[in-house]
Amino acid sequence: MDGIIEAFHLDGKLLAAQLINFTIVLVVLYKFVYAPLLKTMNKRTSKIEKGLEDAKKAQEQLEKSEKNRDKKIKETKIEARQLLEKTQEVAKKNKEESFRQTKQETQLIIENAKKTIYSEKEKMIKEVRQEIGKLTSIALKKVLDEKQIGKMDEKIIEKAINDIKQDY
Repeated sequence: MDGIIEAFHLDGKLLAAQLINFTIVLVVLYKFVYAPLLKTMNKRTSKIEKGLEDAKKAQEQLEKSEKNRDKKIKETKIEARQLLEKTQEVAKKNKEESFRQTKQETQLIIENAKKTIYSEKEKMIKEVRQEIGKLTSIALKKVLDEKQIGKMDEKIIEKAINDIKQDY
């Protein structure tokens, strides 16, 4: 070792002093620079890790919310479809009921019209028969007056005319 010291012209005291100075600088740098820097870096690393963890949780929550939203949308669509089907069913029943009521009302109107027509027909037939009876009576009276048949024949004829009037 002495050969190396002489070959490089090294002074042992100076080398020892420099080694002590280097150790002191290294201890000072470690204590005042490296340790705080390491502490700051560890804090920053933990913050970054916490941020990444929070971002992961937020992503999971977002995915969960999207799934929940999709589920709600599907449920709402199903409910809307069921409501539409019920509405269509009610509308169909209302339409059928309305058609049935209209048909009943139409039949009632037709029946009333038939009854009215029948009663008018009967009334007209009765009036025509009465008119025929009157005309026949008048015609027979004129014929009888012209022939001047006796009172007995006249009573028989009037009775026949009255019978005809009652029959019609």
